[in-house]
Amino acid sequence: MSKILVIDDEEDLLDLVTVRLEAAGYKVISASSSQEGLEKVHQEKPDLVLLDVMMPGIDGFELLRRLKDDPDAKYIPIIMLTCRGDSESIFKAEDLGAKDYIIKPFDSKELIGLVEKYLI
Repeated sequence: MSKILVIDDEEDLLDLVTVRLEAAGYKVISASSSQEGLEKVHQEKPDLVLLDVMMPGIDGFELLRRLKDDPDAKYIPIIMLTCRGDSESIFKAEDLGAKDYIIKPFDSKELIGLVEKYLI
């Protein structure tokens, strides 16, 4: 069973994504801050990370940069899951190494489809 780490400071979104992914057969771990997410990447060794951009403290772009610079985490596929749909944010995420970008609100089928795409 593939393990997915969801990092987002919105509890409702964490709950929604967890329910959707678990229903699709994935093990889900959640973190409500970038710092907690960074710790869980090392503790849990997820197969994929879903990462919000706008979070207090360390934002998602900075966490993405840190993960891609980390030899233990750089090969984990990361999908940005955010309400920032401007092209500058999308290109920045791509430049920093994100595999894909989903804009909130999102369709659950689209989310599951992208997760499956990067876990095969």
